[in-house]
Parts: sequence; C-alpha cells; structure tokens
Amino acid sequence: MENNMIEIQNLKKYFQTKKGSLRAVDDVSFGIKRGETLGLVGESGCGKSTIGRLLIRLIEATDGHIFFEGEDLRKMNDAAMRKMRRKMQIVFQDPYASLDARKSIFQSIGEPLRVQKIFTNKSDYEKRVYELMEIVGLARRLSNTYPHELDGGRRQRVGIARALALNPSFIVLDEPVSALDVSIQAQVLNLIQDLQQDFRLTYLFISHDLGVVKHISDNIAVMYLGKLVEKADYTSIFRDPLHPYTQALLSAVPVPSIDVEKKRIIIEGDVPSPINPKPGCRFAGRCIYSQDICIQEEPELVEYSPDRFVACHFAGKVGR
Repeated sequence: MENNMIEIQNLKKYFQTKKGSLRAVDDVSFGIKRGETLGLVGESGCGKSTIGRLLIRLIEATDGHIFFEGEDLRKMNDAAMRKMRRKMQIVFQDPYASLDARKSIFQSIGEPLRVQKIFTNKSDYEKRVYELMEIVGLARRLSNTYPHELDGGRRQRVGIARALALNPSFIVLDEPVSALDVSIQAQVLNLIQDLQQDFRLTYLFISHDLGVVKHISDNIAVMYLGKLVEKADYTSIFRDPLHPYTQALLSAVPVPSIDVEKKRIIIEGDVPSPINPKPGCRFAGRCIYSQDICIQEEPELVEYSPDRFVACHFAGKVGR
C-alpha cells in the first residue's frame, strides 16, 4: 500500500430496496499510484460512478476502507474530511447539471475558494480565478457569462477549473467527455492529460468507452455488476484480455481501418439484477464459456501474473 496514493480495500455499497439489498459495489479493492491514471470501465449500472463518489465520500460506504496517503478517510469526522477535500476533487459527467445556473462562470470557479476561505483579499481571489480560467483555456471575457450561454466543451472546462481551484493532488473524472461531441472530446482529453503532467495529478478516470480509456490510462480496471473482473496495465488489457467480459468489450471498440477484419463478440441476454445476486459468477448467465462451477462458485480476483488480476475460473483459457 505504501506505493499507492489512494487505495480501497473490500469496499462495499449496498442500497436497501423493497425487493432486497442492491449491491452497487460489492467487495472491490484496488490502488492508484501517485501521478498515474486508473481507467475504470464497464456498462451503465455496474457501479463505477458509485465508486467515484465513495472515494471522496459524497456518499458513505457500507463497509471497507478508503486510504488516501495512508489515512483512512472513513474514520475522519466532518471537519477533517472537509479539510481533506482540498486534496480530492471530482469532475462530473454532465457539465450543465453540475453548475449552478444562477451563478456566473467567475462565481462558479471561485466557489471552492470561498467555501474553504482560501483568500481574505479580494484582489488575490480574483487573480486566482482568472488564473484558473487561463489554465483551462477559458477567455477572460467569459467570466460574467452563465452556463446556458456556453457550449458543452466550455462548460466542462469550467468544471475542471473549479476542481483545480484548491490545488488537489487527486481528481475523480466521472465520464467527463461522454456528453460532448467527438471533436470536443479530443480537446478536453488533451487538456486533462496536459494538466496531469503540469501539476502531477492522480486520476480515477471513469468511462464506458474503452477507446477513450486507452487514450488516457496507465492501468485499466473492468467492472461488471458491482464486481471487479479484471485489472492490468492498458497494454496487457488491449493486447491480451483474459476475462470473457473484457474480451467482449474490446471487440466492440471500432478499428480505424477498412483492411482490418475484427470479430465482434455479442453478449446475449440482459444484465441480471444487482438486487440479491445469485451465487456464482455474475457474468455466468451471459458468458458463452460458462460451466457448472461458474454458476455454483464465485471466482475471486486473483493475481494471474505480476500486477495482473482477473476473476474468472478459466482465465487465459477462453477466447484465445
């Protein structure tokens, strides 16, 4: 754990419903080293965004540990956590929904500075807000505009500037480009990478798009129905995926060449309910390689090779 800036251990988040316990995040463990990006991918509803919110305690975990620079965040009181949030920030998926429509861009970017009482001098406060606007590529003339007056790309830049306001070292990026046009996506992704190099930021990059994750991540973790099914560096994941679910996800990534014939793996059936899940592998009902043991016994996430983890009874033996 000493090499990781942030580490979660056996993290769980259960929501109680009329039908039973919805296991949004179920016994998930991973770490992120300082200055690196972990891409967290999976279908909608797999629990990846819930993990992002759990990490910075926007919602409280049911069980498990969240360590940041060696400190267990779940043991902190509200005052200590408020101070810790200077180091941990989040950029949300929908830049319009995450901004207050009644506040100008200048006010939105400066809000963390006011809440945390960083500046007592008005001129220093204004200087910092304009500096943040310049860092993310927003012209000063936009300072008095409102969210509805900006396009999606500029609104997301406002969200990024606000996240940077307190000089954090760790940022959760929750689908930060999925609501943007493709051409704007590339600009925002390049900005995110440049900021990481300039300020040595550590990222958790959440996305359903493996193509986007490949562009920005050092390591990739794949989730399915609240569980981590595979984790490795991005080269290993893309070159030789071990889990059948990862293989299916990769088969859907477009190849920009008409000369390359790619076999598409179609996942049959619907995603099972996360409420009171059945024993065994949660992917078993949709996996073409499923056998009796998959239905009876849940596979553990084990180290298949150095720094390579997979939860599958037949890892490395299927889909090759």
